[in-house]
Amino acid sequence: MTRRSVTAQYPDVQPELAPRTRGVIGLFEENCTVCMLCARECPDWCIYIDSHKETMPPAAPGGRERSRNVLDRFAIDFSLCMYCGICIEVCPFDALFWSPEFEYAETDIQDLVHERDKLREWMWTVPEPPALDPAAEEPKEIAAARKTAEKLAAQQAQERQQQEGDA
Repeated sequence: MTRRSVTAQYPDVQPELAPRTRGVIGLFEENCTVCMLCARECPDWCIYIDSHKETMPPAAPGGRERSRNVLDRFAIDFSLCMYCGICIEVCPFDALFWSPEFEYAETDIQDLVHERDKLREWMWTVPEPPALDPAAEEPKEIAAARKTAEKLAAQQAQERQQQEGDA
């Protein structure tokens, strides 16, 4: 009460959003394997997925053919969505992400069904994940890769020294 109120001039000045703001859901289509977990776990049933199976030729001669699912349609009805994030949490392949985009209002409620093209556009507004804690333990994969790289560098240095000594 002792401070003056501050009016945000919204259309002209964009608001400062928190780093991991929940706006809309972005789709990283390359990671989607059409497992349908997001659609099954959604409490509002607002995710629509259509797919078909394609047969892939064998990778090696004499091998057997493989089949894979191909995504035909991925749509989210944001008029039904309650932004709980369950779909993002259950996705085992990191195909869904929160985007801070919030300006997607429509004049007709039927236009709030956004197809995969629009969801893909929002993927590029997803912020980078927060940096790891500097005091955290290094992931095992990175530690193993670093150890292998150091061994390789030491071997190359030894070989150079031997070549210089021979010359």
